[in-house]
Amino acid sequence: MTQEARGPAPVTVRALIEEASNAGAERVLERLGLNDPGARADIGELRELLKAWRDAKVSARNAVLAWIVRILLAALVVGMAARVGLTAHLKP
Repeated sequence: MTQEARGPAPVTVRALIEEASNAGAERVLERLGLNDPGARADIGELRELLKAWRDAKVSARNAVLAWIVRILLAALVVGMAARVGLTAHLKP
């Protein structure tokens, strides 16, 4: 069996795949507008911004939950005071 009958050598196939994938990646980056030298810094800034946004969401959620718990506890204390009859001592 000749080399032509077996097909291209594995090294050649790997080289073709690598070249095609690099060309495709460059094309995608160009279409997205990320082929300039400042793109790496831009992506880094976007990641930092996204992380800050996620941290802010978590902080806001925690603050809201803390206020809800405080309000519920205050309502519980007021309810217990009314149940025990301590509200009769309040001046109207």
